[in-house]
Amino acid sequence: MEHTEDTNHTGPIHFHFRPFSKLPEVQLLIFVAFLAMYLVSISGNVSIFLTIWVSRCLHTPMYFFLANLAALETFYSSTIAPLTLASILAAESTLVSLPGCGAQMFFFIFLGSADCILLAVMAYDRFVAICHPLHYSLIMSWRLCVRLALGSLLLGFVLAMQLTVLIFQLPFCSSKEISLFYCDVLPVMRLACADTRVHEATLFVVSVIVLTVPFLLITLSYVFIVAAILKIRSAEGRRKAFSTCSSHLTVVILQYGCGSLIYLCPSSSYSPERGQVVSVVYTFITPLLNPLVYSVRNRELKDALKRAMMKFLLL
Repeated sequence: MEHTEDTNHTGPIHFHFRPFSKLPEVQLLIFVAFLAMYLVSISGNVSIFLTIWVSRCLHTPMYFFLANLAALETFYSSTIAPLTLASILAAESTLVSLPGCGAQMFFFIFLGSADCILLAVMAYDRFVAICHPLHYSLIMSWRLCVRLALGSLLLGFVLAMQLTVLIFQLPFCSSKEISLFYCDVLPVMRLACADTRVHEATLFVVSVIVLTVPFLLITLSYVFIVAAILKIRSAEGRRKAFSTCSSHLTVVILQYGCGSLIYLCPSSSYSPERGQVVSVVYTFITPLLNPLVYSVRNRELKDALKRAMMKFLLL
């Protein structure tokens, strides 16, 4: 990727984010919508985490992983939303330093990667529960559950650290506008005044590890799950089995579908406009939908949320 900017820039480098619109009224409307989505997302995910934490009947592997997912989504949203909201209100005055941009990118990749890997772990948990119900408690021991959750975090951390360090070793010649509302990998790479082909190849490898491999594992798990469900004789049994999987599948399709549109397409075909729209989905809308999908589709969690809410109101 060729850049022709002056390389003699010696002052501190700052970035600012591209505004969604040049009209103040539209920016204000977007700010209100994003703030509402962020607050609902945070309150929903925190409610799910706390409900699972205090409800002893939900202390099972499936809900343990769901609590971990809710915690990840909370931190993931908080990595993006506050700075985005500040930049919407004052785009030109909200400047991000090079280290600040690197920190946001690291946590975005770390938490997003761990999120995707954890969804594959949750598919494995459903596979064991439905295909090997008699051995479920033996296979899905608490030791294994903790190791799988920590493994998701560790792999996400390692991938994020390597990719972030690699990208921020690139020379950035001057302060510029990022063609997005946060420090994502491709828009930042495009601002470097050096050849980025190695970095783009590394991003593709990381994307395959985070998106393609887990998605294939999830698909394989659900092939066995569907085959096992179809063998269940009672309609009620089949309905219950499908209901425990449908919420997870909904989240998987949203998460992996949006991520693949950005990171698994050739970088030469990257469109800032498309990136802006798709990024809104997986940074604001998906974290908002996760608690709604799980609380609506899961009767046990919905009942536990109601009981927790009643206790809180009676205090």
